[in-house]
Amino acid sequence: MSEKKSFPEHVAIILDGNGRWAQKRGRERTYGHQIGAANVKRIVRSAGNMGIKILTLYAFSTENWKRPSIEVRFLMKLFKNYLISQLRELIDDNVQVHIVGDTSVLSDSLRREIEECEKDTAKNDGLILNVAINYGGRMEIVHAVKLIAEKVRNGELLPEQITEEDVSSALYPSDQMDVDLLIRTGGEYRISNFLLWQASYSELYFTPVLWPDFTEEELKKAVDWFEGRDRRFGGLTEET
Repeated sequence: MSEKKSFPEHVAIILDGNGRWAQKRGRERTYGHQIGAANVKRIVRSAGNMGIKILTLYAFSTENWKRPSIEVRFLMKLFKNYLISQLRELIDDNVQVHIVGDTSVLSDSLRREIEECEKDTAKNDGLILNVAINYGGRMEIVHAVKLIAEKVRNGELLPEQITEEDVSSALYPSDQMDVDLLIRTGGEYRISNFLLWQASYSELYFTPVLWPDFTEEELKKAVDWFEGRDRRFGGLTEET
């Protein structure tokens, strides 16, 4: 479990509202995704400047494949172009990039761009940016269970020896802390299968602001709200 913190070191954001943002302006949903992608770089830089250590963004879930095929194809192309252009620019900002999720179903060209982007930023020691693509929290836990079961089958671990740390280390990425603050833009009040294990003790912040309109000021507002929370982790405060 995370220790008590007055500042969120790991912030996760569910990027919601791109399509609605575009439709309100009489544009196609794909236009909203394009504008939303451009906003990622601004928020990443803002998070780094604020002192946030890890930023995890929910870009495409395992359920998003149910969307219209034209929108899915556009998103896959957008991810590829984004990895080629905008994320590369973050090298100068000392950002280390990880793509989180099951990438095996992605195109060969997109997987190559993912590998290159992670390789190019691997030596950076500033903000860690996780971008979740084809990610699902339940899927991730199942993946972790399979890894642990393999260790048990190979005699590396006994069932009664399995700890929370073993499960955490089998998740991806395995060397990072739990989520302190989980933000969802767009006005919905659910976490949509995102970081189910890592967000067990997260503070949940929901805002009606659509992702393309989510600015540095909105991020700071969420962080200020977090700093005002009484995080007891099941215990009691001294005042109580």
